[in-house]
Amino acid sequence: MKIILGSESRWRKVILKGMGYDFGVMPAHIDEKSIRFDDPEKLVSALARAKADAILPKIDEEAILITADQVIFCNGKILEKPENEKQAREYLKGYKVHPAESVTCVCITNTKTKKQISKTDIAEIIFNEIPDNIIDELIEQGDVFACAGGFTIENTVLDKYVKEIKGAPDSIKGFPIELTEKLINEIQ
Repeated sequence: MKIILGSESRWRKVILKGMGYDFGVMPAHIDEKSIRFDDPEKLVSALARAKADAILPKIDEEAILITADQVIFCNGKILEKPENEKQAREYLKGYKVHPAESVTCVCITNTKTKKQISKTDIAEIIFNEIPDNIIDELIEQGDVFACAGGFTIENTVLDKYVKEIKGAPDSIKGFPIELTEKLINEIQ
């Protein structure tokens, strides 16, 4: 069956391609801020499903639709993409004291059977202190504004400040390979 990735995320595209799949891309363009939960797992699950619900009416063929969402949970707070420089700086400085949990939900929908399944994966990132000049450089690069929690572990400037990763690194990138593969196999 055809696979459609319901995301514009560059990292999700890279990961799915690396998994060996040919796929089309169809972003959802939903108002993510209109969906709110205090629990990070409920939030990413609701957002991944809302993305699928927005895309499904646009698909007129048999396909496997993959949508996902990710937040960072740190010190009891959900951290999405930083809205400004001040918030990005606050996020990055906060990781010195508290580990960052990457909470990612993958939702798979079979358009033929209408079956939909989703599961959440959590990975933890422990950082060493990130110096102010590195934070300045990350903000200047701009990638911090495109990533939940204001960071991506693929950033070569930041990677030397990652002390430890507990869980799958691809989950931290917003697309856990093992979970995605399992869900694709279940839905077919």
